[in-house]
Amino acid sequence: MNQSPSSDVWKSVNSNSSNGVIKKSDQFLFRPEKEPIYTPGMSAQPLPLPLQTARLTLRLPRPEDAEDLLAYYSRADVARYLLEEPWTPDYAREQLGKRVARTGLDSETRALALVWEQAGRVIGDLGLWLTDQRGEVAEVGWVMHPDYSGRGMATEAVRPVLDAAFEVYGVHRITAQMDARNVASARLCERLGMQREAHLRQDCWSKGEWTDTLIYGMLAADRAKT
Repeated sequence: MNQSPSSDVWKSVNSNSSNGVIKKSDQFLFRPEKEPIYTPGMSAQPLPLPLQTARLTLRLPRPEDAEDLLAYYSRADVARYLLEEPWTPDYAREQLGKRVARTGLDSETRALALVWEQAGRVIGDLGLWLTDQRGEVAEVGWVMHPDYSGRGMATEAVRPVLDAAFEVYGVHRITAQMDARNVASARLCERLGMQREAHLRQDCWSKGEWTDTLIYGMLAADRAKT
C-alpha cells in the first residue's frame, strides 16, 4: 500500500491482540469532481443504523465519544501498527470532527465511520470507504481496545459491516491492508473469509523503519463460500 503520513488512515492494526486497521488518509478517498454518488448494485434503502449484534451496538460516532476513543488510541501498544502516533485529547476531537460526517458510502464523503459500543462504552471503531469511481470497490479498517481482545468481538463487529457493504451498498470487492507483523488482524481477516492476496515487502516507511504490508480481499462471490 502507498501510505500517507497524514493522520486519518487505517492499516490493519493489532496491538497486544487488539484488532484494528489504519485509517486511510482523506486523499485516498476517491471523490471525483461533479460525479454522482452511485453504485450499480446499491439498494434504494439506506443502511439501517444502528446495527445490533449479540453483544455490540454499531452506531455513528458522536462528539462525546472522544473520551472513550482516547482511552485506547492514546496507548502506545495500539499505535504500534498505526501510521499515526498515540492520540492526544485535541487530536481525538479533531478526528471525531472528521468522522461524524462519514455517514455512509452513499454520502458525499463516500465513507462510513462506526463505533462499537458495549454496555454504554465505546470499545472499538471501524471505517469503510470507497476507493474507485464506480463505487464498487471498498476498503475496511478497524481498531479495538486491547482490554476487549480475545473475545471474538472484532469478528462480531466487522462481519455485519461486510454484509452491509455487499447487500446494501452493492460493492463488488472489499480489501483490508495491515502491517505484516499484525498477526491477530490477519487471522481476523481469515475468520471473516477474506483471502490473503499480497505480501508487499518494505513498501511503507513508518515510524523510522520500512515495514511490510499484507493485503486481504473479498469478492461478493466469495460470500457464498463462507
